Amino acid sequence: MHQHQFYIDGQWVEPASAARRDVINPATEAPVASIAMGGADDVVRAVAAAKAAFPAFAASSRDARLDLLARIGAAYKKRFDDMAKAITAEMGAPLKMLAGGAQAASGLGHFKAAAAALKDFEFEKRQGATRILREPIGVCALITPWNWPANQMACKIAPALAAGCTMVLKPSELAPLSAVVLAEILDDAGVPAGVFNLVNGDGEGVGGPLAAHPDVDMVSFTGSTRAGKLVMKTAADTVKKVALELGGKSANILLDDADFAKAVKQGVLTLLTNSGQNCNAPSRMLVPADRLDEVEALAAAVLERAVVGDPLSDATTMGPLANGAQFARVQQFIESGIAEGAKLVAGGPGRPAGIAQGFFARPTIFSRVTPEMTIAREEIFGPVLSILPYRDEEDAIRIANDTPYGLSGYVSSADLERARRVARRLRTGNVHLNGAPVDTLAPFGGYKQSGLGREWGAWGIEEFLETKAILGYGAED
Repeated sequence: MHQHQFYIDGQWVEPASAARRDVINPATEAPVASIAMGGADDVVRAVAAAKAAFPAFAASSRDARLDLLARIGAAYKKRFDDMAKAITAEMGAPLKMLAGGAQAASGLGHFKAAAAALKDFEFEKRQGATRILREPIGVCALITPWNWPANQMACKIAPALAAGCTMVLKPSELAPLSAVVLAEILDDAGVPAGVFNLVNGDGEGVGGPLAAHPDVDMVSFTGSTRAGKLVMKTAADTVKKVALELGGKSANILLDDADFAKAVKQGVLTLLTNSGQNCNAPSRMLVPADRLDEVEALAAAVLERAVVGDPLSDATTMGPLANGAQFARVQQFIESGIAEGAKLVAGGPGRPAGIAQGFFARPTIFSRVTPEMTIAREEIFGPVLSILPYRDEEDAIRIANDTPYGLSGYVSSADLERARRVARRLRTGNVHLNGAPVDTLAPFGGYKQSGLGREWGAWGIEEFLETKAILGYGAED
């Protein structure tokens, strides 16, 4: 692997400085690798390569881009196990269950989804004597997080390629190994020189210079709402497009006619996926006040079956939190829940019994949570569930919408039409009815402080396009 190099203009090149950073395995707290850390000079070089490659790639045909996406998919399959192992090493996802079963697979899935959307994507249409064109926006800065690295990189890179854009990727410095694997995959697939470029580094050294660069036409960022605000401010001086996929505090509404045994189990297991480090996690479970005792017992029983431990073990269902800072953050939230008077149903502060090292948190359930409590308002990004009681359907909808976020939502009911009606009233970009899984061809993104724009499928391609009207174009031949 090329951890101490950057991928610029179709070549693995030496960075401008000798700065290095250790990559920490969160299960052991020991370094597993180190990476080169870039700076403004590396950004200038990568953006120049992307700018030079743009005219030719933007003019490439739909068929050429479809062929490129197919080659990437084939190359990805050959490196699938390498991608899964890199994800486990850098952020702790259980290798068999998650890193290979969902994390690495989601990256491949987005390349397939972008190809499927590209086949019939309408880049031009007639409107009387006017011709409407959808054209690639230009050079794109892609800034991705550590929690689902392959997924977040692919759901930006794939549609950008489909649209005809060139790009510079800055992955999280906390989970960069999967990005090196992906760059090797793209190189093996024959992505034209300069179309894709990789510069590792942190937000100050690489993210900021990318967002500010006058030759970058768009920034697509996934991360915290706090960091997203900084990206917007940095990009504002050059008035470039900014797409943001940010935080969430999603409500999981169990209506009074739901199958509670099924819905509670599904809600808890979904929350625990990836150690709770999901922006669309159903972290607020809203239940009828008179069913609270029943829900607490059901939720605690599900938690008893969770196996927290070594991500390399096939028996493990939940690995560590991805880094030390996140472990400390989750511990603070658990302590705040206790201090503010929530009922601790299961779990609590510290590591699980028998685990002395690694960033392992105890899966935790709080009940009798009120909407004003910190754990009900802030995105915890860990395996911490808040159970909130509601009086009636109107109260449940009010509580669900009482948040600055709006990324996802969940509704369970025996009456599908009733669930649909509630879903229409939630101020959120996604709503899952009765445990429906994600759909990579559907738009993904949020309302309010959960972001701007949409990713995935045809909506992902849309984000990387400009719209041009040619007036007086004339009638069709």
